[in-house]
Amino acid sequence: MVGLGNPGASYERTRHNAGFGVLGILADRYGARFRRSWLGARGETAQVQWRGVAVTLLRPLTFMNLSGEAVRPFLRRDGFTASELLLVYDDMDLPAGRLRLRAGGGSGGHRGVASVLATVGSEDVARVRLGIGRPGDGLDAAEYVLSAIPGSAWAAWDKCLAAAADAVEVVCADGLEAAMARFNGG
Repeated sequence: MVGLGNPGASYERTRHNAGFGVLGILADRYGARFRRSWLGARGETAQVQWRGVAVTLLRPLTFMNLSGEAVRPFLRRDGFTASELLLVYDDMDLPAGRLRLRAGGGSGGHRGVASVLATVGSEDVARVRLGIGRPGDGLDAAEYVLSAIPGSAWAAWDKCLAAAADAVEVVCADGLEAAMARFNGG
């Protein structure tokens, strides 16, 4: 699983770090810790056991638009293919708080996703998209995704992240189709 975001404390509570947040919840649920290991400065991984199967969680530390640079060595070392990845990230094209799971497709203008798809050479990458909505009038899209979530919205944001973590668990347990049927309805 690859969760997209930006490294550093200043980005922790931003919309663009949705992927990092979801993987953080999953690591906490299974008692795993993220560590910089063989990926060095490119990313950090955590290993969780899911029903006896080892699952690797990857958070690229290359900054969002270069996420593929962290995915490349990860794929090479462990021999994974695009169809074995699950990508978790924010999406401005969905209303805030809405989840949408997909089996593949284009980047939708998301540069982090575009970087990963270019690296794996395929659009056949399953994904969990977390809706963040569009910025209000006069606010630049980059400013919006990188701005801190207001304190009044933290509870709703945390609820969305937890629901996305639940969706990831359903993907692992029952498959993408079952997760799509359960979480794409709203």
